Amino acid sequence: MLTESLARFIADTPDAPETTRQMLRLSLLDWAACGIAGADEPVARICREMVCEEAGLGEASLFGTAERVPARGAALVNGATSHALDYDDTHFAHIGHPSVAVLPAALALAQGAGASGADLQAAALTGIEVSIRVGVWLGRSHYQTGFHQTGTAGAFGAAAAGARLMGFDADQSAAALGLVATRASGLKSQFGTMGKPYNAGLAAANGVEAVLLVAKGFVPNPEGLECAQGFGPTHAGEANEGAALEGLGEAWLFDGISHKFHACCHGLHATLEALGGMNRPAPEDVAAVAITTHPRWMTVCNQPAPETGLGAKFSYRMVAAMALSGVSTAALESYSTANCADPALRALRERVTVTADEALSETQARVAITLKDGTVLDAAHDLDAPMPVEERKARIEVKAAALIGEARAAQIWALIEEEASPDAMGRALVP
Repeated sequence: MLTESLARFIADTPDAPETTRQMLRLSLLDWAACGIAGADEPVARICREMVCEEAGLGEASLFGTAERVPARGAALVNGATSHALDYDDTHFAHIGHPSVAVLPAALALAQGAGASGADLQAAALTGIEVSIRVGVWLGRSHYQTGFHQTGTAGAFGAAAAGARLMGFDADQSAAALGLVATRASGLKSQFGTMGKPYNAGLAAANGVEAVLLVAKGFVPNPEGLECAQGFGPTHAGEANEGAALEGLGEAWLFDGISHKFHACCHGLHATLEALGGMNRPAPEDVAAVAITTHPRWMTVCNQPAPETGLGAKFSYRMVAAMALSGVSTAALESYSTANCADPALRALRERVTVTADEALSETQARVAITLKDGTVLDAAHDLDAPMPVEERKARIEVKAAALIGEARAAQIWALIEEEASPDAMGRALVP
């Protein structure tokens, strides 16, 4: 059974290969940079103010302030904050953003428990792997129905990371997974609003809460994820047990993590990478742009005429117009109401069409640009194409430096490499 297998994995996680551990370190840097850069976003400020006003034990650090708060509140704030820019990592098998749900929970509980840096990283890797496998188990039907797997599968990953940090045995780990099943939540209807990053915060906080309750002796139904009337059956889960458990403990699905190098929905990135690999024509020479993508993204990031910067992050037409006009899709400030209202960008946007092709995978896109002289420029990209770890590291370091400054990015990377204490990591996140 899924829960039993995952619980045993949590209680006795095998050592991961060095390449997998390096990917986790890179995701830690990416997450920290996104959270620090997102600390002044409205959703971050609002959640932070609420939690700080509640006060309580000074257990864990927050992005954006030196004030410390209880672990559950810190997980909520840091999850929402690190997803506020929608610039964090994605896993396409999971169909969500694993790090923003799991890392805030792991850090908050690690600080509260006085765990080591090595413990923090091991627990984070365990939790992210569990969240990905729960995402695979839930499948595309869960996502297509309208559930946001960052908030749903992510909550199980957050609980798994916490269970690992707290030294739970398999029975306690199963209890944590069963209990968080009644709390996991998050809807795709919130996409394009503050509600989307809030889903990540909910996942992190729900995982922390479940672990803390089980540690105190709370007894739930440990089969709450998969039993009759459990989370999967009631939330359009496909129960893909074979795929979810294949290679568990031997192969790491986390290795397929995809990092963002454009500050928008990851469904747009294959298109942007394809455009980036072309000899970009002058906007005035473009007669039409035809984008072909997987059908799944048509309901996620195909807003035809966004009016706000947040909406632009979910619009093929808008980001294509930006890229073709030389507007950086990696820069946060490019996603603005002003750009959405820019007459030249709006005119170019009207020449962009988006169609779906089931023959493409979710990580692929094709672009065809027809020029006014009849020339057609073609390009394609697959986000699942292998990227050497050193190339990935270089791109993440450039991204982090752009977000938070080269010196601060280097400081955080040094702490990650030396497996510094969770408190040291927490201090590095505050102003």
